[in-house]
Amino acid sequence: MELKTNKVFRQLEHSTKRVSVFQGGSRSGKTYNIILWLIKEALQSEEPKIITICRATMPALKGTALRDFMDILDRVDKFKPDNFNKSEMTYQLGQTLFEFISIDQPQKIRGRKRNILFINEANELTFESWMQLLIRTIDKVIIDYNPSMTPEHWIFKDVITRNDSDFYKSTYRDNPFLEPSLVAEIEHLQQVDSNYWKIYGLGEPGIIDGLIFPQFDQIDTAPATPQAYGLDFGYTNDPTALVAVTIEGDTLTLDEKLYRTHMRNSDIINWLRENNINRLTPIYADSAEPKTIDDLYLAGFNVHPATKGKDSIMYGIDLIRSYKLQVTKSSLNLIKELRNYTFAKDKEGKAINAPIDAFNHLLDASRYAVSMMQRSKHEYKSIMGVNTNTRRF
Repeated sequence: MELKTNKVFRQLEHSTKRVSVFQGGSRSGKTYNIILWLIKEALQSEEPKIITICRATMPALKGTALRDFMDILDRVDKFKPDNFNKSEMTYQLGQTLFEFISIDQPQKIRGRKRNILFINEANELTFESWMQLLIRTIDKVIIDYNPSMTPEHWIFKDVITRNDSDFYKSTYRDNPFLEPSLVAEIEHLQQVDSNYWKIYGLGEPGIIDGLIFPQFDQIDTAPATPQAYGLDFGYTNDPTALVAVTIEGDTLTLDEKLYRTHMRNSDIINWLRENNINRLTPIYADSAEPKTIDDLYLAGFNVHPATKGKDSIMYGIDLIRSYKLQVTKSSLNLIKELRNYTFAKDKEGKAINAPIDAFNHLLDASRYAVSMMQRSKHEYKSIMGVNTNTRRF
């Protein structure tokens, strides 16, 4: 295998403890290098083994660790479709069986024993889930996580303190293969909030307080036909973000559809076509990009600029907060935004009535759609002669 590795791989190579703990900031390469080491172990093994890779939900696992696993196999020309059992989520690599499981599969958690266990984003798990996995692992246990949790978390209290564990910390600076645009994205956190910089930049423990959306449910699937889409534009550092929106009674459902950088107008149009986005369903987009909106409209999509005004941001946030919020489990970037989107703070560290300008691309898109859907509803009622007491925004 001739793939580039960073210090996480080398640390695993020299680890002699049963448990290895990898605490890291954003984009430190810890997950990729852990999986690279696991594949190396499998290829070198002359005896049958079971390696389990686990995360809280299956969509999250598929979008991160499994994707990295398949990418590495493809790069070293070792991927064989017949070796991948999609229904069981297993892959046979030489003498080693890789199994991919999630915590929302109780029968898997309490299933057979394994030789090596890797828990990706272990801070998402409960202590009970950790113990059930640990007692069924014979040889080696590896966990990684971003340290955005309280000092009372079980990782700090019950894992790092073990005599048979070793602890490693990494940051984006330990990943020499990171694109400059991603480096800039991470370093921008210094201007956003010192706590975010501490967690995601420096890889040190911190608590994210003042969440704007502290409560939301994760669901398996969204309604097949959304009522509208929200679209936020980006290019180099910021992604183009599209979210499907459905409101039923007091429940708001959000489903992430697109989150990608370096998309030109033609790329967005092609993506909308390839993914069969209904041309009749309204798409409410960032009004700061009128040329892009015109291009999408001329391509046949029902796209409209979202109205902005003095209080439009907080108005949209308040609208979303007025609903019971649910998000599909596959909406990985949206879930990350929800878990990190907070009120900004003044120089004395006190929260102000305005959000931070970060972790907000899909949430801005959601705000555009919900605000405009509310506006359309009021305009319809006004035409029908109903008094609505609409608020200006």
